[in-house]
Amino acid sequence: MCFGSKEERDDNPAPRPAQSLRLSQRGADSRSGSIRSRMSDRKPAGDRVEQRYQQREGGSSGASAHFNGNVTPHAAPGDFAPPPGPPPGHPAAQLQTQSSDHALYAPPPGPPPGMGTNEDFAPPPGPPPGLSRDGDFEPPPGPPPGQHYAPPDGPPPGQHYAPPDGPPPGQHYAPPDGPPPAQYAPPDGPPPGQHYAPPDGPPPAQYAPPNGPPTQYAPPPGPPPQARPDDDFAPPPGPPPGISDHYAPPPGPPPAAASTTLPHEWQQAVPDTTMFPPPPAFFSGHDRSPATNATEEEAEAGEAWCEQYPLLPPQSLPSQALQAQAAHEINLLLPQGFRGTLTPSARGVWEGRSDATARDSCIIGYPPMYAAATQSPLVTGRAFKMYYEVHIRRDSQPGEVALALGFTALPYPNFRMPGWHRGSLAVHGDDGHKYVNDRWGGRDFTQPFHAGQTVGIGMSLAPRGDGSLSVDIWFTRDGKLVGGWNLHEESDAEEDLPVTGLEGLHDLSCAIGVFQHNSFEVIFDPKKWKYQDAF
Repeated sequence: MCFGSKEERDDNPAPRPAQSLRLSQRGADSRSGSIRSRMSDRKPAGDRVEQRYQQREGGSSGASAHFNGNVTPHAAPGDFAPPPGPPPGHPAAQLQTQSSDHALYAPPPGPPPGMGTNEDFAPPPGPPPGLSRDGDFEPPPGPPPGQHYAPPDGPPPGQHYAPPDGPPPGQHYAPPDGPPPAQYAPPDGPPPGQHYAPPDGPPPAQYAPPNGPPTQYAPPPGPPPQARPDDDFAPPPGPPPGISDHYAPPPGPPPAAASTTLPHEWQQAVPDTTMFPPPPAFFSGHDRSPATNATEEEAEAGEAWCEQYPLLPPQSLPSQALQAQAAHEINLLLPQGFRGTLTPSARGVWEGRSDATARDSCIIGYPPMYAAATQSPLVTGRAFKMYYEVHIRRDSQPGEVALALGFTALPYPNFRMPGWHRGSLAVHGDDGHKYVNDRWGGRDFTQPFHAGQTVGIGMSLAPRGDGSLSVDIWFTRDGKLVGGWNLHEESDAEEDLPVTGLEGLHDLSCAIGVFQHNSFEVIFDPKKWKYQDAF
């Protein structure tokens, strides 16, 4: 809305119409429209502030200012007048600052607010720091207020500076006499404050030992070792240091100075060993027998049979078997496929004969000659012995006697010779070797058997005291003891197989092996033995 025109304006502000009169004169239908019209005619708050600002600016200049067609009234007397220019932060002030970047700012005239007019306050001469036009601002002459400072004498740092003449202040120093350190020689006499005198005699490089021997020391008589003229130096008399003075050498001349020597009696030094018994057959195993050998297939068949039928534990023999054993009435079991005859000829005696075509066979006796359950030394506490003999008849084949005698644990393959497999041992007559679980060539033991001889074999079991048994085997020929061995001592752990079954923990039976033509007698009756020292 506009009240009046430019021609009709005056210096007085236009009266504000009363809203209540207008509302009363208008009808109900036109109220809302009239209110919206008035609201649209009102100015924003920012425009009213700017209008008042222009009115104040106009009043200070004495001219009328117009803003949006309204007349700005003059300021009343006594009102506060702000400094000229727009207030800080106003858009007009920003535009003014941007348009005059290089213009110098001048504070408003008069003292700052809150200070009296009579105070003699004035800003320092010159432009404020950082606002110099030509950058040639210099600090005021003289030292800062409150300091009496004088720069040191001489040129500033970075120039050719020379120290002042003379010693530093407060010191009276004079260099020492003589040349510089590079040509320095120590002054004569001892250092200051010391009364030192060198020792008598020449310096160490020219030192000579004092005259006479050291205190309480005397060299041994005779020349020193380096000065021996003819290598005839003799040690000092008396015993060496640390040995009693009562020491005397043994009587007689030294060994090197003996006048006579005894002749060497080699007969006494090396006695005659021809009467010694032969050494044990250590490491005397053979890969093959020098006599007759079985085939490798037969050996493999015997090993397979032993794997199929393991050793039996000790058996509880019936009373009839124990009685027969005590009476030495051992029955011999005919091997399967045996080519020959086997019959008892008397109490405790058996006769046997094998054909020339007979293959390897093992004749085993029953009951066992040793029952571990009742006769073990670990049970009875006393030693146990067993023995039997075999007489080789003269009608056997001439030359090589194909017969063996020994012992075996049960069961044992009866198509193999005793001593070739586990749990058995024997002495073979064709080569004289002993076999202990040895299917190769055995070990050297005795001479081969001959027709007409009577050979015997026995075993002795005794407790050791550590829960084990000592087992000894002995061999006789025609009633004489000709050899024997210990089951555990004469063995090679690397070459020999285990002796399981022969250590006295299993039942043991007699085992007689034959092949080819043989005629023999097996004797169990002790009264008919040629060797009477068996028990």
